[in-house]
Amino acid sequence: MTGEILIRLARETLLLALALAAPVVLAALIVAVAVGLLQAATQVPDATVGFVPRAAAVAGALVVTAPWIGGELVRFAQVVLDLIPRVT
Repeated sequence: MTGEILIRLARETLLLALALAAPVVLAALIVAVAVGLLQAATQVPDATVGFVPRAAAVAGALVVTAPWIGGELVRFAQVVLDLIPRVT
């Protein structure tokens, strides 16, 4: 493998990691903002109140995006394995 291929592979790895994490992080962010606004409106400063909705949002996002995440990981693994020179 040349250095150019390794750099391209590292770049694709980082972009894939960002793309796969984005739905889960966005779901947690949206729910956290909504819970924060609700807590500010009701003046309930307890930090543990927001945990269950955030955990449910993350779990829901993982369930919804799991097929896409799995497909992207398999595709990327195939690309990486195809780059390995075959020893016969």
